Amino acid sequence: MAELTPNSSFSLTIRLEIPNRIGMLASVTNAIAASGGNLGQIDLIEQTRKISLRDITVDAASTEHAETIVQAVKALPDIKVQNVYDRTFNLHRGGKISICSRIPLKSVSDLAMAYTPGVGRICRAIAQNPEEIYNLTIKQNTVAIVTDGSAVLGLGNLGPGAAMPVMEGKAMLFKEFAGIDAFPICLDTQDTDEIVRTVKNIAPVFGGVNLEDIAAPRCFEIEARLQRELDIPIFHDDQHGTAIVTLAALLNALKLVHKAIEDVRIVINGAGAAGVAVARLLRKAGAETIWMCDSRGIISTSRTDITPEKREFAVKAQGTLAGAMQGADVFIGLSAPGVLTLDMVKSMAKDPIVFAMANPIPEIQPELVYNDVAVMATGRSDYPNQINNVLAFPGVFRGALDCRSQTITTSMYLEAAVAIASLIKPSDLDKEHIIPSVFDDRVVTAVASAVQRAARQDGIACC
Repeated sequence: MAELTPNSSFSLTIRLEIPNRIGMLASVTNAIAASGGNLGQIDLIEQTRKISLRDITVDAASTEHAETIVQAVKALPDIKVQNVYDRTFNLHRGGKISICSRIPLKSVSDLAMAYTPGVGRICRAIAQNPEEIYNLTIKQNTVAIVTDGSAVLGLGNLGPGAAMPVMEGKAMLFKEFAGIDAFPICLDTQDTDEIVRTVKNIAPVFGGVNLEDIAAPRCFEIEARLQRELDIPIFHDDQHGTAIVTLAALLNALKLVHKAIEDVRIVINGAGAAGVAVARLLRKAGAETIWMCDSRGIISTSRTDITPEKREFAVKAQGTLAGAMQGADVFIGLSAPGVLTLDMVKSMAKDPIVFAMANPIPEIQPELVYNDVAVMATGRSDYPNQINNVLAFPGVFRGALDCRSQTITTSMYLEAAVAIASLIKPSDLDKEHIIPSVFDDRVVTAVASAVQRAARQDGIACC
C-alpha cells in the first residue's frame, strides 16, 4: 500500500527552543519535510538575542509517523524540544459540547417564570394537551444520539465510554450544520430488548433518535422496532446516512461516464449495516445488478452462512472479490483497508467508478489507481470526493423535525440523495468534483426541503 497522506487527525504542535542564528529554523523545517511531515503554522512565542521559542504545527500520517518526526527534530544539534502537544487530544480535553441556557436569569421575576412557581402553569398546559410539548419544551429541536458502543467507527466493539467522543462530535455537527440540539446517549448494554426499552423510556424528551455505531445485525432489529413503537423519526446514520451520500455521489459519477444506474453492474464489498443499506437504496433508485461481497467472497445463493439481510442480495455467481470485479462498472467499498488491488481495478469495465470508503485507510489508495479510473472517491477529507455522512443527517433531521414527521421513509432518503447530487452544476461536474463540500451551506437547506416534501407526499408530516 502507498503511504497514507499526512492529515490533521494526527496533528502535532512541537514547542522548540532554537538558537537565534541564521539557518537554524530552516534546519528544523528541512528535518520535518525529510521525515514526510506536512508543515503548518509557525508561531513565535518568545525571542531573545540568544534563542527563539517557537510552536511549529505538523501533520503526520499516523501515531508512529508523528513519533518519527519528533525524533528527527530531537536529533538536530542545538535544537531543544520543550514539549509536544497532540492537537487532536487537546481538542477533546474536557469534552467538545456543553449545555447552555437560551434565556438569561437576571431577576427574581425571570426565575419565577422560568422555574417555580410559573413553570407549573406550563406543566399543566402540557398535561392537558400533550402536543404542547413541541411548543413549550426543547423536544421540537432535540435529537438523542444513541449507541451501545459495539461498532465504533472502524475500530470495533469498544463499549459505551469509548464511544463518547464520536457521539459528542456528532452532536457538534448537528448544532453547527443544522442548528439542532443533540445529546450523546451511550448505553451500557448490548441487549436488543434493553436498548429498545431504554430508548422508548427517554423518548418523551426528544424529537428524533439518531442511532449510531451499533453492530449488525442487531442494529436492523433495533431500528425496525423503534420505528414501529415510537411516533418520532428514527434514523440509523451508519445505514441510511451512508446510503444517501453514496447514492448522491454515484448519480453524478454515472453522469460523467454516461452510464445509467439500471445498466451498470455494482460490486459492494462489505455486507454490514452500511453495505446492506447502500444496496437497498441503490436498488430503490433503479440499480438492477448488485453483487455483494463479504470476507468470504461473493454472497451467493449457494452459501448457507449468510444472514437474512445478506440473502436479499444473494446472486447465482460464486467466487472471490477478484472474480466479482471482472467487468464491473462500479466498486463501492465499505469494508477493510487494502482489500482492493490495482489488478482488480484494471479488470473492471471501461470508465470504472471506485468508491473506497473504508476509514481511515481505504480499500485502495487513490494514488495507485488515479489514471486507471474515471472517478475515485473515499471517506477521507484529504482527497477529492469525500463521501461524508454529514452531507445527509443534519438536513434529514432538520427537515423531519420541521414538519414533525413521525418516521423517515425510503422516499425521503431518495429525495435527499437527489437534492445533494443536484447541488453540483453540470458545468462544474468533473472526476474530482462529484459531490458538494461538507461546508457548502446550501446542503442542509436543500436536504431539509427535499425531506419535508417527501414527508408530505407520504402523508407523514404533522405540520
